[in-house]
Amino acid sequence: MSFSDKEIADIRADTPACAAQIHFNNAGAALMPNPVFDGMQTHLELERDYGGYAAESLAAEKISGFYPALAKLLNAKPSEIAFAANHTRAWEMGFRAMDWREGDRLLIHDSTYTSNYLAFLHLVKTRGIVLDRIPSIESGVIDLERVAPLITNRTKAIALTHMPTFDGSIQPAAALGKIANDHNLLYIVDACQSVGQAEIDVQAIGCDLLAGTGRKWLRGPRGTGFLYVRQSALEKLSPPLIDNISAAQTTDTEFEWADGAKRFETYERHVAGQIGLSEAAKYAIDLGLPRIEDRVQSLAKSLRETLTDLPVSVLDKGEALSGIVTFRSERKSAKDIIDALWEKRIAVSYISPHQVTERPDAVRASIHYYNTQDEIDKFCNELAQIIR
Repeated sequence: MSFSDKEIADIRADTPACAAQIHFNNAGAALMPNPVFDGMQTHLELERDYGGYAAESLAAEKISGFYPALAKLLNAKPSEIAFAANHTRAWEMGFRAMDWREGDRLLIHDSTYTSNYLAFLHLVKTRGIVLDRIPSIESGVIDLERVAPLITNRTKAIALTHMPTFDGSIQPAAALGKIANDHNLLYIVDACQSVGQAEIDVQAIGCDLLAGTGRKWLRGPRGTGFLYVRQSALEKLSPPLIDNISAAQTTDTEFEWADGAKRFETYERHVAGQIGLSEAAKYAIDLGLPRIEDRVQSLAKSLRETLTDLPVSVLDKGEALSGIVTFRSERKSAKDIIDALWEKRIAVSYISPHQVTERPDAVRASIHYYNTQDEIDKFCNELAQIIR
């Protein structure tokens, strides 16, 4: 099941940027492999040489290949996949498609991504919805036993961030999905940090909508995202935006939505990016998501264990942990650590403090399958010198 040394060497050779840095910022934006870059470059050359419309026609097969590729990645139907400009737009197109009315209630958790939470607050102010917070167990993961008692006859949906951006916890998406389905609630999942580093099966999760991005663990381009919409949920949803690809005018006063998830798309899009995201999905599928997940979690575990020998506090809690490793030091600020690491061409990222949840700022090191144990050792050696 694990990758051989030769496979990792080939993957790193397929990722030229590996030679120039230790890239532990995959939760921000992962390094792009050659097939993704080549697919995009080929299409951009077509746009340069023939113009956008002709290029689109010439690349029709590659463009349409995005839908079965993402469907295979998520265990969905191609008709249930929509391309989006980014994760946030995909998420909001799904979330705002629900028929929110004053007094409707939404179940959320403190692990919610900030942009998603801002969308919640916007509907609190504009539609009068009510947010109900699901409590956590000690590790910060959702307390599943306390979900059902929060559900009322005005509860419309549950929203979950599967793998939070600010620590390595993994939320129990499938178990929460069962509760949502048992109570006939719409269930929307933010998989921005999980698609590409773990095997994601929308059937097992039981979600009605799931949103993700291209630039992170899938190793695709920026400016790309996707939305999964379960076919059976469509009748409960009305997309908040409309154009001539998401719908068709039928009379002077009527229109019909496009079939399936394409009603959540817009006509104008980053076509080269869509091709690149398709190539990224195929690349991950060919490598095998179970193998990717196993290697990511193994490397992240090794990093956490090595960090315990240094004067830092590892902040990740729980039995199931992702490739995101967060820590802080009392000797040096998180921002100073990040700047000093980048001087050594080691890329990590900054987690801002959160006043509401009293979460401190931290350094975030996010490990992907193309990283190595040697890189972890070098990272920790450099970190030890920085905070000595």
